[in-house]
Amino acid sequence: MNATPTRTYNPLPFTDLEPKRFEDLVRQLIYEFRPWRRLEATGRSGSDDGFDARALEIVDAVNATPALDQDEIEDEAAEPGIPDRLWLIQCKRERKITPAKLKGYLTEIRLGPEEKLHGIIFAAASDFSKAARDAFYAWCRDQGLSEALIWGKGELEDQLYQPKNDNLLFAYFGISLTIRRRSQATQIRAEIATKRKLKKTVMSSSADVLVRDPLAEEYPHVKEGERPTKWGVFAPETLSHNGLEMSISWSYAFLDPDTGEWDAADGVPAMRRHHHWRVEDTQLDELDYVARATWDALPEENRAWLKFSGGIRLRDIVAIDDLGDDLFEGVHIYAPFSPMNGPFSCFWRWLELSPYSKRHDVPKLFHNDPSKRIDRFHARTKKTIA
Repeated sequence: MNATPTRTYNPLPFTDLEPKRFEDLVRQLIYEFRPWRRLEATGRSGSDDGFDARALEIVDAVNATPALDQDEIEDEAAEPGIPDRLWLIQCKRERKITPAKLKGYLTEIRLGPEEKLHGIIFAAASDFSKAARDAFYAWCRDQGLSEALIWGKGELEDQLYQPKNDNLLFAYFGISLTIRRRSQATQIRAEIATKRKLKKTVMSSSADVLVRDPLAEEYPHVKEGERPTKWGVFAPETLSHNGLEMSISWSYAFLDPDTGEWDAADGVPAMRRHHHWRVEDTQLDELDYVARATWDALPEENRAWLKFSGGIRLRDIVAIDDLGDDLFEGVHIYAPFSPMNGPFSCFWRWLELSPYSKRHDVPKLFHNDPSKRIDRFHARTKKTIA
């Protein structure tokens, strides 16, 4: 399937090529355009009579022998039958060619007294205007040419992005769609393998998981009283289009399922996991006690949790160690950490009614609309609303 370069790649830098290299590129693009008997790079000789390549097209292609090798004698006689057709190829590595300039290039073409020109290909590293194209075709009609092609930057890109020309695309511009597709296929297979291993080792239980930055050479050591910034313990939730969704924290919340009004003690994480790097905090313990007391005093139908989760993309997971170590015996997942977001590429918060709620006529999950937040928890247990 042909690619659409303008949607995926920047324009190819034809003008960065040396003039002779641009001529080589165009000549190689037309190798399979017609059955050629000869295709000569006349522009490289220095005296080109106004064109950069000339070619003889085999007309009686059904009965003709294969085209001669370029190393064979140039004046090798053609097979008896219809004479070969003469084509001229003109190449200009210029950013802009006006109609007048194009006409000037065409009038520089010189033919021998016995030569009859059948067709011409004019290729340039520019975008031709309608006026320039009209002028080109008008000149070709006046000269009695049977075929005329004008290739601008767009036409050249279209040809280079065809699978058959991937070798030229790579040779001249260092881009390979074939390599890219293979790389994508490899990446997809790796993500599928990661998903399968996660389902087998992580999602098969409700145990916490340690997520580690593979470059965290300081693991497992942190300064006393500080929390690690390159690894953390989280609870897996599900596998989805977000990747591996994990619970980061949750807080006690109030929710009116009829009006959508809510409040939460989101300044106090109610779920502080017990692990090797847990930091004891008496102030948080006191605030947690206040938040829990407030939550216990709520009507059962209004008890909820404000949950905070994040997603780790499958492509970001470098490795999965299901053996663990002596400090954390559960699964270790290796994924790069960023300073702001840790291993997560996306985050979301939502409200969830307590499973003990007797309201079976309403959904369990709700959006935490900031405009519907009311005051139900102690100010010290809440974050400031921006």
